[in-house]
Order: sequence, then C-alpha cells, then structure tokens
Amino acid sequence: MVLAAFAFSPLNAFGQTEGDYLYNITMLRAAPGHFTELVSALEESFVLHEEAGDQAPFWIRHSQGDQWDFMLIYPMGDFLSYYSLDRIGQRTSVWESSRGQMLVKRISEFTSYREEWFSRSSPVDELARRFEGMGFFHVELFAGLPGKRDELIEQRRMENRYYEHLNRQQNVLFVRETGSNWDAMTIGFHESLQAFAAAGSLYSEAEQDEAAKVAGFESVGAIGPYLRSLLSYHHDTLGVLAQ
Repeated sequence: MVLAAFAFSPLNAFGQTEGDYLYNITMLRAAPGHFTELVSALEESFVLHEEAGDQAPFWIRHSQGDQWDFMLIYPMGDFLSYYSLDRIGQRTSVWESSRGQMLVKRISEFTSYREEWFSRSSPVDELARRFEGMGFFHVELFAGLPGKRDELIEQRRMENRYYEHLNRQQNVLFVRETGSNWDAMTIGFHESLQAFAAAGSLYSEAEQDEAAKVAGFESVGAIGPYLRSLLSYHHDTLGVLAQ
C-alpha cells in the first residue's frame, strides 16, 4: 500500500529512465554444448544487422538467475519506420542471401529456448550512454496481476524516485508494447558486482526510510511487499557484458 501518487518525470539528473523508443527484446538459451557456437553466430549476425540498415543490439550475458543465456535488445525506433518498404527491402536482400539464410539456420540449431517481445523505453542514445563503462546489470522482468499493470508500472517509477532521493542511479524502465507476457522490465546499470553489492549499504536505515516515504511508499520495508502484491510472477537476473 502506498501513501500517495506523485507526478514523475523520466528525465532527471541521471538521464532519461523511460520513453517511447521501440525495442525488440530477445532472450536466448544456448543448446547444450553449443554455447560458444551461439556466441560466434550472434556476433556474425550483428554485422548482418548493420549491413541490413539496422543497429546491432545491446546484449547482456546471464550470470545467475533466469534461464536465458543472452538478452539482446535490438533498437527499432518505431514500427512504421522499421517496417517501411525501403528498410524491408534492404533487410530482405541481406537476410535472404545464402549467407543470411545459413546464419539464421546456425542460430536456430545452437538455440534451445527463445523468447521475444517488443517494449518502449529510453531513446537509443541514452541507452547506449547507460551501457558505457558498465559491466554488471540487474535485470528484472515483471508480469502483473490482472488489472494491476498500470499500478505495477507506477511502482517501478516510485522505486526510481526512491533511488533518486538517495542520489543513486535509477533503473531504466521498459514497458511492453506487444509480445510475450511481461508487462515491464527494469535494468540497473553498475560498474561491477562489487559496486552493485555495496550500493545499498551506503545509507542508514533512517535515510532509506525517508527516501521511501518521499517516493510514496509507507516505509522502506514496504517497498518489496507492495511490489509483490501487484505481481503474478517476476524473474530476477544478474548479468554481465556479453562481449
């Protein structure tokens, strides 16, 4: 339960935390014994994406948590421009070539699980800035209870207000447009595992409690229980740069 709802601007001193830029989010698990082959095939596919006029994805490698090995975040911009006739033609000429078809086949053979969805978030330049110099990521995927999607998304904004009051980097929020069953995803960007682990210990309980109340929570101890009251399920993953 929250004390109040606050207006929230996604643009703050730490950068833009959400937006209308469209991304394709793809999660892959390597087939047994084919992890390195999948890495190689994906790296080759990024070259073809650029030849096809698209941007190579941001990618995160699973360290612990969820079942996927790789999360690929492909910049699209918007559906209208991405699927314009000119861009479809350029994309088709690359991916329907013998090289493109062979690569698609290899990726399929080296993959045992694939999940794909479309989401809106911060502009691509801002997301690139967030990734710059960061080596550790906290990825959370959320599926809300029926009728709780909007409240769930607002809860994620509230948590960013909590971080902002503590002068901590906010998470980037992704909101599902279509596909899969996830309503939202947040990614926290950290320089290292050590930096991630140390972040919460830099503030006293009183400081954290004050920040929680400013953000609209009843207390710092209420943040987790309130989130769970909105969820059908959620997945937590710690990841590193895939390169």
